[in-house]
Amino acid sequence: MMKIAVAAMGNTVSGHFGHCEDFLIFDTADGAVTGEERVPNPGHRPGFLPNFLADRGVEVIIAGGMGGGAVEIFNERNVEVIVGAQGDARAAVEAYLRGELESTGSICHEHQHAGECGE
Repeated sequence: MMKIAVAAMGNTVSGHFGHCEDFLIFDTADGAVTGEERVPNPGHRPGFLPNFLADRGVEVIIAGGMGGGAVEIFNERNVEVIVGAQGDARAAVEAYLRGELESTGSICHEHQHAGECGE
């Protein structure tokens, strides 16, 4: 069983990890989604969200974009980061489970999106 979180606006993958409305946390087993929980974004502050999700047992995070600081903390916590995703959150998780969702590695940098991506 694996927990996969998606930074979401409604049921759509959020463009910016730190500014999502909710995290949709999917329980998966044998390549299928077995459960879904919606957790409101508890508030964005540096370094908080990656640990918040890792502490909940999340092993994969899917988002549109993410700041480098968050990526580093996820890496330290052995959480796989998939960025560059878009569209329906559940569809993104199902694509990941099929091995069809690959991270574009698009890390948001401070200068480009000042204050938007959680730096």
